[in-house]
Amino acid sequence: MKKFLALLLAAVMVLGCASAFAATDYDAIPDEMTAENGQYPIAFVTDVGQLKDHSFNEGIYNGVKSYAAENGIAYKYYQPANGDQATDDDRYDAMKAAVDGGAEIVVCAGFMAGAAIEKASTEFTDVKFVYVDGSAFGANTVGVAFKEEQCGFFAGYACVKDGFTKLGFAGGGGGTTPACCRYGYGFVQGAEAAAEELGVQVEMLYSWLYGGSFSNSPELETMLNSWYENGTEVIFPCGGAMYLSCFSAAAANECWALGVDKDQANDSEWVLTSPLKGVDAAAYQILKAYFDGEWDSIAGTNVVYGTAEGAIALPTAPESWRFSKFTVEEYQKMVDDVVAGTLVIDDDYSNMKLEYPNLKVTMVE
Repeated sequence: MKKFLALLLAAVMVLGCASAFAATDYDAIPDEMTAENGQYPIAFVTDVGQLKDHSFNEGIYNGVKSYAAENGIAYKYYQPANGDQATDDDRYDAMKAAVDGGAEIVVCAGFMAGAAIEKASTEFTDVKFVYVDGSAFGANTVGVAFKEEQCGFFAGYACVKDGFTKLGFAGGGGGTTPACCRYGYGFVQGAEAAAEELGVQVEMLYSWLYGGSFSNSPELETMLNSWYENGTEVIFPCGGAMYLSCFSAAAANECWALGVDKDQANDSEWVLTSPLKGVDAAAYQILKAYFDGEWDSIAGTNVVYGTAEGAIALPTAPESWRFSKFTVEEYQKMVDDVVAGTLVIDDDYSNMKLEYPNLKVTMVE
């Protein structure tokens, strides 16, 4: 128990020090390196999409390669075959390739990796598996989850407080991915809370269409274009590379979009803010726990990071804060309230409704 508490304290220290990670020049660390003995003790298996997706995959790998490079440990990434159409077998094959390549610990990204991790962790019992956005299966696995509902809330609240009353949410995974569902439900709760405070009525379009593979597509862009053309002011695309379609539609209509997972202000001048989760810091910390001999403290558990651990936030740097009315001070008050427990945000997305006193959600199916 003492080791477990020490690990949690270390996690708070690392995750809480967001500026340390924000200051890390991840681009200066090569994505690929060559081990002289051909063995790579640290491996990363990507989710769907590309490694350099400016979002989920890239964020996790930044933490992986940062820890590896700092500690002189060889590392390598593996992408499942067949891209966005990858199967459980494709994901398992990538994990097996990592094990065959000398992996002691394999960090795996994405909700869809579950079946492959369960199979691989059962077969390769001496290898440790980290399941980001999923749950542990046994003593050689650790699940890593985040309180996405918290930063979804921050974003929805901020948008409405800034004067926007017509919002949109386009989610990935067809409504079956818990992380995306929590983001969306938090966005709804935040919008309703701010609308109630201001005494205004807010409308939100909400859809899982064209996001099943977490990819950008002409069909998704066409739908989001139509939302903007019909008055939607801000759209939150939540799911892998879906943001590319949204950013394109936002630029074409000179309207706002939200980033997700990473600060994407540099990807488009039309990014209003980016709900963040510290996947880089989480990956770094889990690797540190393993190589510091603390794996037994978290073996078979699900580690959950939220605002209190500094892993959930909106970026407050001047270049990323594009609100004209909602202030950093108001945002920080919300953060303090969440940490203190005076603001509690529901994480059970089965409770989401379509009608609230100040918000109407319209499902687009």
